[in-house]
Amino acid sequence: MDLHVLYEGDDDPDKCTARKLARFDLADLHRSTGATPYGVVLNPHAERALSPADADAGRLVALDCSWETAGEARFDLPGEHRALPFLVAANPVNYGKPFRLTTVEALAAALSILGERDHAERILAKFTWGETFLELNAEPLARYADCEDSADVVAVQDEYLADE
Repeated sequence: MDLHVLYEGDDDPDKCTARKLARFDLADLHRSTGATPYGVVLNPHAERALSPADADAGRLVALDCSWETAGEARFDLPGEHRALPFLVAANPVNYGKPFRLTTVEALAAALSILGERDHAERILAKFTWGETFLELNAEPLARYADCEDSADVVAVQDEYLADE
């Protein structure tokens, strides 16, 4: 699965997971919407959840920007927009916070849900806390990966949210 990131550059460059992925040739960074290829866009504002039914897309696209500016308008990208289901961050800035994932966590979660767990492990291996993300979210990621479609993923997510 090809990984692409629209890079906004409004975060601390030393903590930017997208830049690190690009340094290791694990993702392609793009500086404009027009340069960003069509694919499955990870968008927290999307109406449909990412599910294994999206596995044949061949390309994942993420937006790397500050959470403070991550409004719906920022996600005006070409592609099939999908939201990630409930997961908890493992990165040092947002550890334990639901839905506050870094770009690498979002991409790794998507890869896991789409049946590419080895790829997810490969990109997270570049971060000292990367394995922790998979450990913290082991059960939900496995359950989401076993779902058939978006509706099933939302049903599983609703179980986790009811427990919160």
